[in-house]
Amino acid sequence: MSTQRIEKPKTQKWHWLWGPAFVAAIAYVDPGNVAANLTAGAQYGYLLVWVLVMANTMAMIVQYMSAKLGLVTGKSLPEILGDRMRFWPRILFWIQAELIAAATDLAEVIGGAIALQILFGVPMLTGGIIIGLLSLLLLAVQNWRGERSFEFVVMGLLLVITVGFVSGLFFTHVDWVATLEGIIPRFKDSQSVLLACSMLGATVMPHAIYIHSSLAEARHGDSKLGVPRLLRATRWDVLASMIVAGAVNIAMLLLAAACLQGESGTDSIEGAYEAINGALGPTVGILFGVGLLASGLASTSVGAYAGQTIMSGLLHIRIPLLLRRAITLIPALVIIGVGIDPTWALVLSQVFLSLGIPFALIPLVYLTCKREIMGKYTNRRALMVIAIIVTALIVGMNILLLEQTIWPS
Repeated sequence: MSTQRIEKPKTQKWHWLWGPAFVAAIAYVDPGNVAANLTAGAQYGYLLVWVLVMANTMAMIVQYMSAKLGLVTGKSLPEILGDRMRFWPRILFWIQAELIAAATDLAEVIGGAIALQILFGVPMLTGGIIIGLLSLLLLAVQNWRGERSFEFVVMGLLLVITVGFVSGLFFTHVDWVATLEGIIPRFKDSQSVLLACSMLGATVMPHAIYIHSSLAEARHGDSKLGVPRLLRATRWDVLASMIVAGAVNIAMLLLAAACLQGESGTDSIEGAYEAINGALGPTVGILFGVGLLASGLASTSVGAYAGQTIMSGLLHIRIPLLLRRAITLIPALVIIGVGIDPTWALVLSQVFLSLGIPFALIPLVYLTCKREIMGKYTNRRALMVIAIIVTALIVGMNILLLEQTIWPS
């Protein structure tokens, strides 16, 4: 008598669910973060540690809501807004989102160019072109091999970034008492407020909100695990990725506070590299430069992908991703070519990003709280209250930034 083998139904493996949050996390460790965190540590020591702790906690909440929106609805945030907004409001919203994407690209290309300059002596403009070409190769992976392969490449670069920026802490003396004191929220002067908002803009980044909903959207309806288990896996994905990103950001500030505070010329990335190289040795200096290079490459690719998500969702227009990358590279190269101080350009780009956060965050909170959009997966009351508080804090810091910038004390 023959027996027939009964095959168990296939289910998606858990590792298939991980990845979108780690791609979005690249936005939290881009060269803008490096500039803002090194400047904060060099000028104010451990004073602004609390900003990174607060911003990273906010980021966990924001990125989970973004992924949740994509998983439950099967649409990205720009797609939903594009479907619900009238023509002119949609055009205006797209313009501000594209300006934010341009500021993001500026930080990423400049950061990568600085890395090539400090590692190999490549001129800034040539370095920017090289970064643009290498980012085209990374985006080609997404075009030819699909999103999952792109996610794996980006996650590999995130590992390089982590090693590059965290390794220096093992070779220097960090004042842990001062670090704990830095968790207490406070400012010193108007410049510290400007830097705090820059750090916030570099951490809770608008394009990360847009792209995460798009990446999570690909998981919608494709898994037999069901929405509750997808959301549970997403929570772990977000938690793990934000812990990594938060550790890298705090490590950068602590390294600057321990090695660069009071040193002249260390409020630039190039100066910080020279000081780190001199104080901790060439090995740590090279690791720092490699981490910065990986940061620029990964973040500029993710930024270009986010820009495509914004355009296709809001305007229902889709141009080839590689062509878009080539076009958006031009403003960054112009900035480099005219000789604007690269580190200060990075910091100001992060301030600009901070001003763009409410335009992405307020619609996200609103939509994830609406039952007609989310059904039974709408935000529960506790998450709704926390999300509103987070939004109010971010908007409040932006108002404070404008007040201090326009009418400095």
